[in-house]
Amino acid sequence: MKMGTGSGKGKSILFGEHFVVYGLPALAAGIESETVAKVRRKESPGWTLDDNRPAVPGYKKKKLDQQKDSINNVIEFCGVDFSDEGVHIEFGGDLVCASGVGASAASCVSLARALNDEFELGMNDEQINEAAYEGEKAYHGTPSGIDNTASTFGGLVWYERDLDGGPPTFEKIKLDEAVNLVIASTGLTASTVEVVGDVRSKKEENPSWFDEIAEEYEQLVHDAREALVNLETKRVGELMNKNHELLKDLTVSCKELDDLTALARESGALGAKLTGTGRGGNMIALAKDEEAAEEIASSLEEGDAAGVWMTAFGL
Repeated sequence: MKMGTGSGKGKSILFGEHFVVYGLPALAAGIESETVAKVRRKESPGWTLDDNRPAVPGYKKKKLDQQKDSINNVIEFCGVDFSDEGVHIEFGGDLVCASGVGASAASCVSLARALNDEFELGMNDEQINEAAYEGEKAYHGTPSGIDNTASTFGGLVWYERDLDGGPPTFEKIKLDEAVNLVIASTGLTASTVEVVGDVRSKKEENPSWFDEIAEEYEQLVHDAREALVNLETKRVGELMNKNHELLKDLTVSCKELDDLTALARESGALGAKLTGTGRGGNMIALAKDEEAAEEIASSLEEGDAAGVWMTAFGL
């Protein structure tokens, strides 16, 4: 039976979590791990779903209501009417659903592409990205747009938020070759709202303290962009280590993240840092090649990581 298929990449924030809230640039990457959606027409109205994505325990159940709204948002944006005949949707792929890897955005992008394929809607990537952004609203209220952009286009995304309320600016960057990345989960989940609020409170209590850290970060992220474009991975790793120290200064790391980043470095990582909200969630480690990535992943698995994935980014 004919079916429409589509895919969406996962994402990793390489530089810029927390600082991006205050208008400083962030660098995110669309990673090679992806979610794949398939849609098949069915005679009955509406849509049904089989979600076969690999996931950390509890993730899919926790997100179920948001997922339903998200699917409806994507379908509505695509302008497909299922009041007479509907579709069966199946999600799969190798992206492990967990906090911090852009799993919701990847599902939205893959679904938009599958609907576009099946119903020959003629949507381009910009329109796919817009559809995914609508889907993301069900998960994040007012999403930044960074996850769906990285998921749609891959490569790197240079992102800056407009603090005056205007639209954020995105710049898409492709590297000449892929860079190996290891992602490890602490198994802990922190509230993004709570952690961001804590940083804001500390900033308000001591503005000069925050400004000093932010100034150091701003130079760092521009250096990181240049190093990535030139594929100077050793330099990128050094900057990741430095970024992790700045995030520790902001009090958004935790013992589990610090232990995993230290272990990754001891195991040959060029650099390692927390990624995303912090105080739990994930860390990332940069590897010089696939063999090095396997060694790092093996060490993290033997350590206290709740889950470990090898992937790559840049293309």
